[in-house]
Amino acid sequence: MSRDYAKLLDDLKAGKIDSFEISKEEFMDFQPVFMESNFRKRVIGEAKRGGGATYHYDRDGQGI
Repeated sequence: MSRDYAKLLDDLKAGKIDSFEISKEEFMDFQPVFMESNFRKRVIGEAKRGGGATYHYDRDGQGI
């Protein structure tokens, strides 16, 4: 069963969560939801060795 990626992104923006992880197996399901997000330019993904990524919200606009 697929996770609710839109809710994860909304929770991230709202500050309910600090970050979330996406596995390399989930990425193709996550990517279209991410691209539809109105605030995707504020969501920063950090790739992990071996695949997957951790995403956090850039609250101060610095991109880090």
